[in-house]
Amino acid sequence: MNIKKINPWLVMVLLGLAATACSTDPQVSVSAEPQPAQMMPEAAPTQEESHDAVMDEESTGLPDWYNWELTDVNSGTAFRLNDEQGKVVLVETMAVWCSNCLKQQQEVSQLLQTLGPREDFVSLAINIDPNEDIATLQNYTQQHGFDWRYVVAPEELINEISSLYGVQYLNPPSTPMLIIDRQGQAHLLPFGIKSAAELQSALEPYLNEG
Repeated sequence: MNIKKINPWLVMVLLGLAATACSTDPQVSVSAEPQPAQMMPEAAPTQEESHDAVMDEESTGLPDWYNWELTDVNSGTAFRLNDEQGKVVLVETMAVWCSNCLKQQQEVSQLLQTLGPREDFVSLAINIDPNEDIATLQNYTQQHGFDWRYVVAPEELINEISSLYGVQYLNPPSTPMLIIDRQGQAHLLPFGIKSAAELQSALEPYLNEG
């Protein structure tokens, strides 16, 4: 009598234990999870790799035209602005026919006399009129006694200047000028003719960085 009562209970208990064991089977649990290798993050960059990445970012942050070869019509010397890193560069876009440009360059001439010879400073005038050539620009500089760097901009440089600094930099009568600091960053100056004293004041913070 007792055995007949106990057996059904034992059967139910055994069936419950078997069901519990199946639900906690580790093989079933692992198969439902993603593979551990897929969840691992990429290795952190080393200090040297991080330094190289920063240097790459800094180098690519400078305009392409800094590395283009330009030719000074006064000396015939080819140069790149990247070769002038560590110097302060005063840049003006101009045209021979522009009377405001002439007045502005007369102020630049006075500025250069005030500053005197400096190895850490460059003045650069860029002729952006596609109808004016090297001979025209040479005649202009010789006529007025302007002996600093003058270049005739190729078409790609004209496009680059417009893209980087705005179309107003292709309008010579507004006497566009900018300062490139020792790190290669450009700082736009106000439009309009700027006196030698105003140019000197704008340049001093960057010249004094040296």
